[in-house]
Amino acid sequence: MGRISGSCRQLRLKLDWSELKQTVAMDKPVCLIDTASDGKLCVQQSALQVLEQIQQPVVVVAVVGLYRTGKSYLMNRLAGQQTGFALGSTIESKTKGIWMWCVPHPTKAETTLVLLDTEGLGDVDKGDSKHDTKIFSLSVLLSSTLVLNSQGTIDNRAIEELQYVTELTEYIKIKSDEDEEDSEFVKFFPSFIWAVRDFTLEQKINDKYVTEDQYLEFALKLKPGSSRTVNEFNLPRQCIRNYFPTRKCFTFPFPTAPEKVSRLESLDPAELSPDFQEVTQRFCNFVFDKSEVKKLKDGYTVTGRVLGQFAKTYVDTLSSGKVPFLENAVLAMALIENEAALKQGLEVYQTGMETLRSSFPLELKEVSSEHQRLSRTATQVLMKRSFKDSEGTYLKSLEEGINNLFHGYLCQNEEASKKRCENILSSLSGTMTEKLKKGSYAIPGGYVLFSQDLEDIVKKYKIQAHKGVKAEDTLEEFLKQKSVESKAILQADNKLTEKEKKIMEEREKAILLAQEINTKEQNQRHLEEKMEADRRSNEERMRQMREKMDEEMRLQKEEAERAMDSKLKEQAALLEKGFKDKADRMSQEMEEFKRKNKKAEKENDELLKKMIANMNKRHADTMNLLKKQHSKQMEAIMSMPKPEPDPGSVILRLLLVGLSSFGGGSCPR
Repeated sequence: MGRISGSCRQLRLKLDWSELKQTVAMDKPVCLIDTASDGKLCVQQSALQVLEQIQQPVVVVAVVGLYRTGKSYLMNRLAGQQTGFALGSTIESKTKGIWMWCVPHPTKAETTLVLLDTEGLGDVDKGDSKHDTKIFSLSVLLSSTLVLNSQGTIDNRAIEELQYVTELTEYIKIKSDEDEEDSEFVKFFPSFIWAVRDFTLEQKINDKYVTEDQYLEFALKLKPGSSRTVNEFNLPRQCIRNYFPTRKCFTFPFPTAPEKVSRLESLDPAELSPDFQEVTQRFCNFVFDKSEVKKLKDGYTVTGRVLGQFAKTYVDTLSSGKVPFLENAVLAMALIENEAALKQGLEVYQTGMETLRSSFPLELKEVSSEHQRLSRTATQVLMKRSFKDSEGTYLKSLEEGINNLFHGYLCQNEEASKKRCENILSSLSGTMTEKLKKGSYAIPGGYVLFSQDLEDIVKKYKIQAHKGVKAEDTLEEFLKQKSVESKAILQADNKLTEKEKKIMEEREKAILLAQEINTKEQNQRHLEEKMEADRRSNEERMRQMREKMDEEMRLQKEEAERAMDSKLKEQAALLEKGFKDKADRMSQEMEEFKRKNKKAEKENDELLKKMIANMNKRHADTMNLLKKQHSKQMEAIMSMPKPEPDPGSVILRLLLVGLSSFGGGSCPR
C-alpha cells in the first residue's frame, strides 16, 4: 500500500498548488482600452493577457471626470504609490483611453484591486462627440465602484456637465427581447463616490454645518414642477439617484500652494496640506473597506479573466455601432466560462488519474476511491467557475466525460493486472516448463508429480497475486492451458489404473469448474464495487449541485433585496420632498420589480427540480444496466453445478476455500 499512498500524496500536493488563485503584481499601469487609427475604441491584447492570469475575485475602481481635475493622483494613492498613472499639469488631457493597474488588495485577502483611470471628459480636441459617453459607459459597466472626480463645488454647472449620465440608456441595455425600464440598472451599476477637489466653500446648508454626504444629497435634490426648465434641472440628478444606489462624497481642500500643484506627485508629504492628506486617507480607507468585489447579475463573482473578456465584449460591441445588452453579454460569457470550467474539471480528473496510473495494477477499491476523490474535486472546479448552467448541461458533460475516462483507466488497470499475474505464473511455472521439455513427467507416477508441482504453483500464486483484479481470470486461463498437458500426462501414466484415471479426469473437471466459479464471483464483486462507486459519486454531485443552486438563489435574493432597499429609500426621499407623483410611479415600479423577482425565484426552483430529476434519471438508468448485468452473472453462477470437496486434491481445496483465505496484512500487487 505504500506505493499508492505516496503517489496520492504527491497528487494532492499538485492539485493544491494548481488550485491556488493567482494574482498579478504590476509595477506600473498599462493601457486597457485605446483609440485605434480609425477612431474606434479597441482593447489592448497585452492588458487582456495580464487579466487572464488573475484568477482571483476583483474589486474594480474606475475614476471619471473632466480632464485636468487630478483624477490620476487619487488612483496612484489607491495603488499605494506616488507615481504611476500620468498626472496632467497642463491644459492638455494626459490620460488617453482607459488605463489599468492591478495590485493585491490591501485589506481583502485573495482579492485583486483593479484601478481604471479614464481619459478626461470634455476634451474639445477629441472630435467624436459620443466618445466621452462611451468611455463613461465602459467605466460604469466594468467597475464595482465608480469615482466621479470634479473641481470646485457640486453646483448646477457641475451636474449639467454630467450629461453622460443621462445618455447611459443609449449605450447600455439590460435585455434585447423586451422593452425595459432603466430602474433595472440598480442591479448592475456600481456604487458611486463623488470626489470634489479644491473645495473652498464652507460645508453649510441654511447656515448649518452638514456632512459631505448630506452636501451631496442636497446637490442632487430635485425641484418640484414639470416645466421644461425643471425637467432639464432634475434629469441628471434623477439619473444619479436612480442608477447608483450607494452614494458617497468626499470634499478635498487644495493640496498645496498653487505653484507646487504641477509637481504634486513628487512633493514630500510635509509639503502637502494636512487637511488634504486627511481626506485622501479617508477616501482610500473607504474605497478599501467598502468597495465590493465586482459581480454580475445574480451575484456571480468576477475574476480578472472574466473582467478582461467583458471588456473586450463591450468594446467590440460599442465599436461596431451596437448597444451592449448586459444579459446577452453575461450569457455569452457563461458559454465561454462553462466550456473552460468543463475542460479544467476534466483536466484535474485526468491529471490525477494519470498519476495514479503509474502505480497500476491496483485493487479495484483503490482505483474507485481515487476516482471518487478526483471526481469530487473536478465537480468542485466546475461548480466554482461555471455559472448560468441552468439545465445542468455542463455538469452532465463532466459526469459523462469522467465516466468515460474512468472506464478507460479501469481497462488499463485490468491490463496491467493481467500482465502482472501472467508474469507471476510464468515465473512460478518456469521449473515445470523445463521438466515438461525434459520429459520428467513421462514416467510411471508422473501425473502425481505434475499435480504436486501444479498445486505448489497455485498455492504460491494465490499468495502473490492476492486480490488483483484479473487474478482469477488469469488463473483460469492458466489452468485450462495446463489441463491439456495434464490430460496427456494422465493418459500416459502406466502406474494408474483406468478407474483411477477416470477419477482424476473428474477431479480435473471439478478444478476447472471451481476456478470458473471463482472468476465469475470475483467479477460479480467488482461489479458491486462499481455500483457502489457510482452511487457515491452521484450523491456527491447532487450535494454540490444543490449547494451551488442554493448559493445562487441566496445571492439573487440578496441582490433583489439591496435593489428594493435602494428604491424604498429613494421613494421615502421623494415623499419627504413632496414629490408624490414620482413616489407613486416608484410604487408601481417596485410592484413590477417584486413580480419579476417572484417569477425568477419560481423559475429557478423549477429548474432545480428538473436538474435533480434528470440527474436521478441518469443515475437510475446506469444502475438498472448494472443491476441487469449483476442479475445475469448471478444467474450464471447459481446455475453452475458446485464441485464437491475432494480431500485428495489440494488444488481443489484451494479453489473452493476462495481467494480471501490467503495472504494477509498489506496487499501485494
